[in-house]
Amino acid sequence: MKRFAGWLMLAAVVVGLDQWSKLAILARFAEHEARPVTEYFNLVLVYNTGAAFSLFADQPGWQRWFFVVLAAAICAWLLRMLWQHRAEVLQPAAFSLVIGGAVGNNFIDRIAYGKVVDFLDVHVCQYAWADFLGSYCRWPAFNIADSAICLGVVLMLIAQFRGDRSAGAAHD
Repeated sequence: MKRFAGWLMLAAVVVGLDQWSKLAILARFAEHEARPVTEYFNLVLVYNTGAAFSLFADQPGWQRWFFVVLAAAICAWLLRMLWQHRAEVLQPAAFSLVIGGAVGNNFIDRIAYGKVVDFLDVHVCQYAWADFLGSYCRWPAFNIADSAICLGVVLMLIAQFRGDRSAGAAHD
């Protein structure tokens, strides 16, 4: 049970960092306001009513509750998987990161605001060799929850390819 609680704590830390960072941005930025941090990175306040890369953002509003329900179903499945694999290392870390990201984006943001708060803006086309990318030079704005979900998925893939059973049986 201790390990399971530890993995849940990781998810809670992701939610906490995600929501704290969003509240800080919401308190200091107007919508679409951008502040350069480096040559390749800005802080900006944008909202996303859709999914990743603003997919379905132009829809009339059904996507809000669809993504809340979808995230709930995925989190329920991941919690079950987290319990089953709690004695391992990579898979439960991955599950915890995805759960934390889903709760931050798809529960809290969508229920509280009806949309996701994004604020990290990376652009990579400062080099002449990258001009061929055209409008793809700017990565869509994202947030800490998005980063946790992506890192979690990468860890899931690594664990699957490695056959992660690093701690043996799923017992505390």
